[in-house]
Amino acid sequence: MARALRAAAGNAVGLFSRLQAPIPTLRASSTSQPLDQVAGSLWNLGRLNHVAIAVPDLEKAAAFYKNILGAQVSEAVPLPEHGVSVVFVNLGNTKMELLHPLGRDSPIAGFLQKNKAGGMHHICIEVDNINAAVTDLKTKKIRSLSEEVKIGAHGKPVIFLHPKDCDGVLVELEQA
Repeated sequence: MARALRAAAGNAVGLFSRLQAPIPTLRASSTSQPLDQVAGSLWNLGRLNHVAIAVPDLEKAAAFYKNILGAQVSEAVPLPEHGVSVVFVNLGNTKMELLHPLGRDSPIAGFLQKNKAGGMHHICIEVDNINAAVTDLKTKKIRSLSEEVKIGAHGKPVIFLHPKDCDGVLVELEQA
């Protein structure tokens, strides 16, 4: 039995060290173009701006990230033009937005009806030229949820791409 436990522990250590191994970076083999630049495009994809989480209880969720995980958490910010109240969670290299419905017509209310416990609602990626990105994506038959760019929660132009065209993920593009 002791031998089996030592073997299992050794295997676990080996697995743990493999999990901590650096992830190899991809390199473009036949081009000097950055991997995040769309070929022939007038726009570039930037960094992950935030991950948005729909929550049924905004105070409880904010308290979890602040008191349990130790994150910097904002006060709730009502955004009636978007139908949500938002708490911003600063993670250093990116942010999370905790979203809670504000009114019955909120898109988050519908999401929470289908997902009672809440969950990931969307990701937001920055772009250096949102108008060029929208034009380019339309030519590539990528649908958006609105006809035009709108001002988002951070006061910058945004547009949401249809999840059916983005492998099931609601993607928000935001002007960097």
